[in-house]
Parts: sequence; C-alpha cells; structure tokens
Amino acid sequence: MPNLTLAPGGRVLSLPSGTALREALFAQGVEFPCGGHGRCRGCRVRVLAGQLPIQPAEGRVLTLDEQAQGWRLACQHHLAGDLRLELPQWQMPVLGDDRSFAFRPGTGFGIAVDLGTTTLAAQLLDLHSGQVLAVRTALNAQAPFGADVMSRLEYALRGGQAGLQDLIRAQVGELVADLLRQAQIPVLTRVVLVGNTAMHHLFGALDCAPLARHPFLPARTGRLEFEARELGWPLSAPVTFLPCIGGFVGADVLAGVEATGMARRAELTALIDLGTNGEIVVGNRDRLLATSTAAGPAFEGARISCGMRAATGAICAVRSGPGGLDCRVIGGGPARGLCGSGLVDAIAAGLDLGRIAPGGRLDGASLPLRDGVALSQADVREFQLAKGAIAAGLRMLAARLGAAPEDLAQVHLAGAFGNDVQVSSACRVGLLEVPPDRVAPAGNTALLGAKLALFQDPGRWDQSAAGIEAVALNLEPAFQDAYVEAMSFP
Repeated sequence: MPNLTLAPGGRVLSLPSGTALREALFAQGVEFPCGGHGRCRGCRVRVLAGQLPIQPAEGRVLTLDEQAQGWRLACQHHLAGDLRLELPQWQMPVLGDDRSFAFRPGTGFGIAVDLGTTTLAAQLLDLHSGQVLAVRTALNAQAPFGADVMSRLEYALRGGQAGLQDLIRAQVGELVADLLRQAQIPVLTRVVLVGNTAMHHLFGALDCAPLARHPFLPARTGRLEFEARELGWPLSAPVTFLPCIGGFVGADVLAGVEATGMARRAELTALIDLGTNGEIVVGNRDRLLATSTAAGPAFEGARISCGMRAATGAICAVRSGPGGLDCRVIGGGPARGLCGSGLVDAIAAGLDLGRIAPGGRLDGASLPLRDGVALSQADVREFQLAKGAIAAGLRMLAARLGAAPEDLAQVHLAGAFGNDVQVSSACRVGLLEVPPDRVAPAGNTALLGAKLALFQDPGRWDQSAAGIEAVALNLEPAFQDAYVEAMSFP
C-alpha cells in the first residue's frame, strides 16, 4: 500500500491505492468548507514529494504561482503512490462545560452529548453526585461533506443522507464507548443528545427535504427515542435526542434556554448562538420567541479569503494603536489565517481607523493584518451579510415583544464564538445593538442543558419546546428591509 507522509511531524499513513485524500486528511485537521467541490481554498495542502496532477477546479481556485509551489486542493485528489504533504496541524479546542448546576440526585451513570455541525462534545456523569467522570470531544465526521448546515443538507438530498446518518451514529457510539472505557463504567443508565434541527434529522433518519427547501420547515420537531442497540452501539441504554423548537432552531437552543434560566425571569433577556447558523431567542417567563438567521459561516472563518477556525495560526484578536494594527495569533507563531473573533476585531479596528466606511466600503485594495493575512473588500461584504442577519433578527424579535434590543436586561452569547469574541468589538460593528455591560459569554449552554436533562423527565422538555414560539423570518415581509438597514456599520 502507498505511504502518505504528513509534515510537520512525519506521521506516516499506509492506505490503499485510490483512497480519497479528503477521507484520509479530515482526521488530521484539514477542512473541507465547500463540501469537497473545489470551490474554496480551505483544504489546501502542499506536495513535498510525489505527484498530484493539477485538476480543472484547482486551475480556477489556485494561482499559477501557488500551483508551481506544489499547492493543491486535497478534495480533488486520490492517493495513487507514495506521497509527502505539508498540512497545517490545527489543534481546535472544543468548548466543553465544567459548571456546577442544581439537580435532583438519581442513580447510575448518564452521558450528555452536544452534537454540533462542526464539533461534538460529550461528558459522562455520575447521576448521584453530578460529577463529570470523563470528557471526549471531536470534529463532526460529517464535516467533509459540507461545513455549514445547508451544504450538509444538500449533500444528503443528493443521495448522501444514509451515509451521513451512519457516520454520525457510529461516531457518537465511539465517543460513548470511549467515555465508558475511560471511566471504567460497565453499565450506562441513559444518553441525552442535543443539536440543531439538521443534526436532529440526520441522526434520526428523518426526511431532510422539507428542511432544505423553502419555507424550510422540519419534517418533525419532537423528541426522538432509541435503544442504544438500534443505533448499532454494543450496549443497553435508552438514547434521547431532545425536541427542536422549529425550523433551524434546534434542541441545542432549547437546552440553552433551560441552561440560562431565561424562561423563569421576569425581565426580557436574549440568547444568541453564533455558529454555522445564527439562532436567537428573546423573551421572559411570559413569552419566548425564537428564530434562526441565514448568517452563513463567516463567524467561523468560512467564506473569508484568509478565514479559518479558531486554531493554531489563527489571528484571534486585533487592536488599533499608534503604530498600526496589533494582531494576536493563537499559538504565538506566524499568522496563517483569520478566525471569527479576529474578523470582528479587524472590522472594528478598520472602522476606528477610517479604513472602512459605515457603508462597508474599504479604503484601498485590502486591510493588511499580519504575515500576509489581509482583509479584502469581499470579506467586509461577507461579514456585513452575516452581522446584518443577526442584528435584524434581534430587532424583529424584540419588536414583537414591544421592545428594542437596547431594552434587553441581558444577552447571553452561547458557543465557542460567543466565548471568544470581544464584546466591545461586537457592539462597535453593530452585531450587538445593546450596551456592552449587558452582554455576557454563556459558554456551551447546549452541553449544560443536555446534562440537566439527564436528571429530568424527558416529557418536561416537550412542554418547554411547545412553550417557545418559532418565528420564520423568511416569511416576514418587513425582514428584508430590516436586514438591509442592519448591514451598515454604526
């Protein structure tokens, strides 16, 4: 079998001839943001030894100079002989949760799983003490078939749904088995999963077609129940995927509502989760409204010319000063790209320096940041589309409750991006139109909510989901005007 050698590090993989590089390299951290269609540069690798002939898609995406230097798109190639590649060793920490919480002691052991579009996080708990006994995280194995929700659903509709289902069920099963081995626990009491509506459908073998086409309605929102053996897992335990709220507002958001306690508060608060999709909940104990916005994956670095996820080599923070821009890079080495938090900072700094106009026009061909990484005019426009969708969604939900965003008592920012972004920058660019002191990172509220559900009657969550009103912004006549207005910067 041919050997695939990866640098730096020198790891050698012996693989059958004809193996798709996409399959071999995903586990090593190479991203495939466009789902392997050769439309982006996210899976670039450099040939150090061996041959990878230029493919037509690479001629459209890579410059002649890059091609001459050996750069290729991994998604376009298969292993035909011994090959040595240079690839980024991205170390992507997955956001977990180690907060204490109130619970009624039970018996046995349970596993909570946050099944995200990009990442998975799972924790094993002692249901009597509430103690976390083991933790496992991973990149979602479906990611090579589309980085964002819509790309994943489109792949499913092209005949890939059964494969995606088998892939994610097997991966979660492996995480569960690893947790039990790690903690030396022989018997499991229950498993609870949360995730967005697309993950709910793909895991549960539900028809994805209605969710992928206008008006983007789910085939089903209810709780899913399985026996572990039905999923191909070699153990006996009930497995629950908590209910979704509707549309693209999934069980992960429902878990976030429970984790933040916003359904029990008298004052108006909001929960915003900015991942590969943007979900917003606004309300109080009297009424809760939820929606999803087509913000796209810009907040995770996708569709940005130098974009990447928050990992080694990513510019994660940018500040303007007397000497120009000061950029902080994860890992402290040379900059390789720009992640979501760095993007927000870079836009804010560009506004402060007068390099970016309120309408979004960039002064000059680009805004250089560091080590060849720069912000382009197209990047600014992509960011405007994303932040405009979030800002407009927040405005419209608040308006339905007779309020404005600045009237909210608190805004919880959930997820990895919400944990890393500088609130002052998010407010400066108009992503959050609330006083900065009312915005607080909320961590992985999806995982915390899943842990809470281990101690509760699953039927309680059906009632909670039914009590939240899903708002389809794409059906709101006023949304388009609000969206266009929100694209401008303050």
